[in-house]
Amino acid sequence: MTTLGDAWAWLGDPAHWAGEDGIGHRLAQHLVLTVVCLLLSCLVALPVALVLGHLGKGGALAVNLSNAGRAVPTFAVLVLLLLTPVGRWEQGPTVVALVLFAVPPLLTNAYVGMRGVDRGVVQAARGMGMTGWQLLWRVEAPLALPLIMSGVRVAAVQLVATATLAALAGGGGLGRIITAGFNLASTPQVVAGAVLVAAFALVVEGLFEAAERLAPGRARRRGRAR
Repeated sequence: MTTLGDAWAWLGDPAHWAGEDGIGHRLAQHLVLTVVCLLLSCLVALPVALVLGHLGKGGALAVNLSNAGRAVPTFAVLVLLLLTPVGRWEQGPTVVALVLFAVPPLLTNAYVGMRGVDRGVVQAARGMGMTGWQLLWRVEAPLALPLIMSGVRVAAVQLVATATLAALAGGGGLGRIITAGFNLASTPQVVAGAVLVAAFALVVEGLFEAAERLAPGRARRRGRAR
């Protein structure tokens, strides 16, 4: 309890919230890094998953390859990227490693969601004269939205937790509070940093959970309307 009390006291010190090394600035860095990596991951994974799910070809191979990447530790990827030309960009290795880490849940959930759409609905839409792209965007994607959102939620929470590794490559974020605590041999600071990361992840989880609860109803209404 003493360590938790000291960590709470560290968090309550206004001096630890101000300045470039303060909690506010590190939290903003963490948020920006998470959002950028999540957007890039969605741009990489979702178009591939939607098209493969619509075609019903090559999806299993793509999903298996992306999931195989989970076997490689993100820290190992980060270290290897530091030795490549990507390492010349300050945030380059971190962004690439995190994007690779977030692609599997996005790709898997979106593909499974597309393939899980009722084939009767798809055939009915085709019978109405819809083209392939109309079928994809007006029928399949809206009906697959709940699983797509679930994948985005999982990826976002994982990114929040894993983005702490940015500190090991000289980047910003809440991980800098933890590494600074280790350097200073300050256990309360280390615990406080871990609490901040956990709290941030829970907040993101809650926000996406609320959005996910709304998505199924919207998807069903749009599916009926079509």
